Amino acid sequence: MIHRMLRYPAGWEWHVLQQARQQAPRQEPLPSRKHTQKQPSAAQGGQAAVKAALIVEKSSGDRGNDELKRQFPECRDWIDDCADRRNNIITVGETEGLEPLLFGTLMFQVSEDQSDVQPFHFWLSRERLLTMHDDMRLPLRLQSVQHTSKFESCGSAPEALFVMVGIILETFHEGLDGFEKRLGELEATMRRENRTGLIDIIFERRYDLLHWSHLFIPVRELHGAAKEAFMEKLTETDGFKRITHKLERIDALLKHYALEIDTLISMDDAISSFRGNDIMKTLTIFTVMFLPATVASSLWGTNFNKLAWKEEPWGFPVMIVTIFVITIVIYVWLWKKGWTGDLLNGRKPSEIVAGQADSKRRGTRRTKDGRREAGFGSADRTDLFPGAGRQDGFGQTDDEPRPVIPERRNRGKR
Repeated sequence: MIHRMLRYPAGWEWHVLQQARQQAPRQEPLPSRKHTQKQPSAAQGGQAAVKAALIVEKSSGDRGNDELKRQFPECRDWIDDCADRRNNIITVGETEGLEPLLFGTLMFQVSEDQSDVQPFHFWLSRERLLTMHDDMRLPLRLQSVQHTSKFESCGSAPEALFVMVGIILETFHEGLDGFEKRLGELEATMRRENRTGLIDIIFERRYDLLHWSHLFIPVRELHGAAKEAFMEKLTETDGFKRITHKLERIDALLKHYALEIDTLISMDDAISSFRGNDIMKTLTIFTVMFLPATVASSLWGTNFNKLAWKEEPWGFPVMIVTIFVITIVIYVWLWKKGWTGDLLNGRKPSEIVAGQADSKRRGTRRTKDGRREAGFGSADRTDLFPGAGRQDGFGQTDDEPRPVIPERRNRGKR
C-alpha cells in the first residue's frame, strides 16, 4: 500500500492510497502425477517462488491496511469494503461528532475501451479526502501539473472531490464525441441506403448509449448525495457550480442522442412498413393481371370433350388474343384508378423517405391554410351578423333554426 498525503493552502488534506497490484495467477490445467514426476526441478522452483511472492504481497497489503486503520480509525469499514468492491455505491453518513461524511465507490471508464472500467474509492469529510486506487493511471492524471492550480484554489475537500469528478468526466466527453461521430455516420448511411442490416447497427448504438448512461447515473447520484451531506457550504462553491453545469450538459446530450436513436428506429420501422405494403400491392397487381390467363387455362384444361372452339383451328390463337386484350384492359383500368403508382417502376429508400417528408409538409401546409380560412370565415360572419356569436341556454345560436321535436303518440295494444 502506497500512501501519499497532500496538504493545500485552504487547510484540507488529500490522502492518495495506491493498492499494491496483485499478480493474477496463471490459469493452467492441474498437472497429472506422471507430469509432476517428469517436470524439471527449475520449473517447480519457479512456481514455488511465485506462490511465495503472492503470499508476501498479500501479507504486506494486510499490514498496510492495518496501519491505515490505526491512522484513520473512522475509515475502518470503508477500507475493508474497498478491497473487493467493483460496483457503484454512494453512502451519506455522520461521524460521532455529527460531522457529515460521504463515501463509496464510483466506476468510471479510463480509456476508449468500454471494458476498461476501474473503481474510484473515496471517503470525504469537510477537511479530509481519502481516495484509494487499483490502477495507477487515475492518480497520475489527477496529480498532473495542469490540475495543481485547480486543487490549490479549492476551499474544502468536498469542492476538490468534484474537481476530480470533472477531470474524470473528460474521458466521458471524449467517449460521447466518438459516439456522436458514429451516430452521424449511421444517419448518413441510412439516408443513402437503408439496408436490412442497419437495424443491427442502430441497436449497437443503442447499447453504446446505455453503457454511457450506466456510467453517468452514479455521478448524478454522487452530485445529489453531496448536496444532501454538505448543503449550502458546498453548493455555493465554484467547483460545485461548474460540475453542475457540466452534468446538465451531459444529461442534455444523452437525452438528445436517445431521441435521435428512437427516431432512427421509427424511420426504419416506417420504411420497412412501406416496403411490405409495396410488395403486397405489387403481388396483388400481378395476380389480378394474370387472372384471365389463369381462368382460361383452368377451363381449357378440364377433361370435357365439348368445349368452345376446341375443334376449330383458329380457337387457340383467338383465346390467346382475347386473354392478352383483357389483360391490357385490366392494366389500363388499374392505371387510371391510380392503384399502380410507382410499384412497377420501383422506389429507392431515399425516395420513400423524401416522399414521406413531402407529404407531411403538404399536410401541414393544408392544415395551416384550412385554419386560416376558417378563422377568416368566422370573423366575416361575426362582422356581418353581430348576433351570430350569442348562444341561448340550449347551446344554439340565435340564427340557427331549432329542430322540431315530433310529438310522441301513445299506441294502444290491438
